[in-house]
Amino acid sequence: MLGSILATVQTPGVYYAYQHSDSVGKSIVLLLLIGSILTWTVMLDKAWSLYRAKRLAARFINIFQNNGEINMLARPLLREAEENNGPTAAIYRAGIEKLLDFYEAGAAAGIRSSIPQPCKLSEAQYNAVEAVLEREVSSQLKELETRIGVLATLVSLSPFCGLFGTVWGVMMAFCGIAAAGKSDFTALAPGVAGALLTTVAGLIVAIPSLVGYNLLTGTIRQLTVMMDNFTEQFMVCVKLSQLELEKKQPDNGNL
Repeated sequence: MLGSILATVQTPGVYYAYQHSDSVGKSIVLLLLIGSILTWTVMLDKAWSLYRAKRLAARFINIFQNNGEINMLARPLLREAEENNGPTAAIYRAGIEKLLDFYEAGAAAGIRSSIPQPCKLSEAQYNAVEAVLEREVSSQLKELETRIGVLATLVSLSPFCGLFGTVWGVMMAFCGIAAAGKSDFTALAPGVAGALLTTVAGLIVAIPSLVGYNLLTGTIRQLTVMMDNFTEQFMVCVKLSQLELEKKQPDNGNL
């Protein structure tokens, strides 16, 4: 039993390859190890934040659909907008604050205290509200894409670092054989094993980074579609409220 354990320990493996790497190869392996830790930290943190953002966005859209077309300034909707930290709630807050400015009420005070009555909007005011919504969408998208570039960099850089370490290690192994005057494979094997270790380390970093990057960017695309659709729905509700005002104005004139 003890003999088999010792034989397993003495069998060439990853540690054997690391031992026979030179200082450059060992430095690259350690650098890729740090990159792997950074990759998993970013992926797990970003996955949780995107999951939370998607859940909050879907929740607010559901509440908006139940109240928005009837009354965009309904108190339950305004209360949810203040408490919800999702991207769609932020877009709604930006649009409503602009509308409240046009309704001759303070943005923050209008949401917290009184609900002003809608008034007729000009074409310029309508375009201003739409511009505010689009600007907020861009701001939320920028926030969602934070640290995604780190994964993209690691996906591209890790294999090249591993390849550089391999080429360097093989080159040094052949140089050592030439200096020693030996041509047998036994003398070449340790150096080649150490050289190939950097490629393995590079792939270990690159593969999870690539999978995580694709999954995260896919979630961001879904959130982008949700925000764009919500912006269009918001503007449709504004148009509907303006149509209601136009219908009421002739009646008020006849009175």
